[in-house]
Parts: sequence; C-alpha cells; structure tokens
Amino acid sequence: MRLIIAALLLVTTVQAQALALGPDEFIAAKQLSCVLAHDALGYLSDEEYETQVDNVLTNYEAELGDVIYAKALGYFDGLMFGIVERDQPAIEARLRDFSGSQACSQQVGLHFSL
Repeated sequence: MRLIIAALLLVTTVQAQALALGPDEFIAAKQLSCVLAHDALGYLSDEEYETQVDNVLTNYEAELGDVIYAKALGYFDGLMFGIVERDQPAIEARLRDFSGSQACSQQVGLHFSL
C-alpha cells in the first residue's frame, strides 16, 4: 500500500512540475500569446504562424513546448473573458489593444507583418 501511495505522489509531483513555468518559459508563453493574437487578427499567413511558433518553442523539448503552448492559450482565452463570442468588433478591438501593448511590442526576436 505504501508503494502505491508513493507512486501516486511521485506521479502527482512530476505532473505539477510539468505545469510550472520558470522565467524563460513564462516569457515564451507570453511571446506565444502575441503570436496567437496576431494570427487571430489575420496578420500572419499559415507559414508565418508556423515560423513564429517554431521560433518561440525551438529551444524547448516537446512536452515543455506543449505546456508553454497551453499557458499561452490560457492567457489568450483570458483576453476574451467577458466578451460575447459573437461580438466580433469587441474581440478584434481587444486583440488589437493587446497586440499593440508593451506585452507584445517588447518581445525580442518576434517580427510580425502588419
């Protein structure tokens, strides 16, 4: 029984560590949320989107890249909080505000075609 409990604690600890981001990973998630915003606004072609995502995640293993991407999606989803999903002008205004904010404009190494 102790072995089972120890195994469950180990799995839980590993999963919790996988969801925690260090400073570099947090910056990558922030950068990726900017890529998502620019893509949602139609500023990026499919190829540009893939290139930008690859640029952000290139130094991370696949599993950590997935966590970073999930965090970016969560942040992106949070941007849309409180906006009616059919209110396209409000959605676009929020995305334009975010993509023009310091959070996106100060991202080093990301170049968007506007």
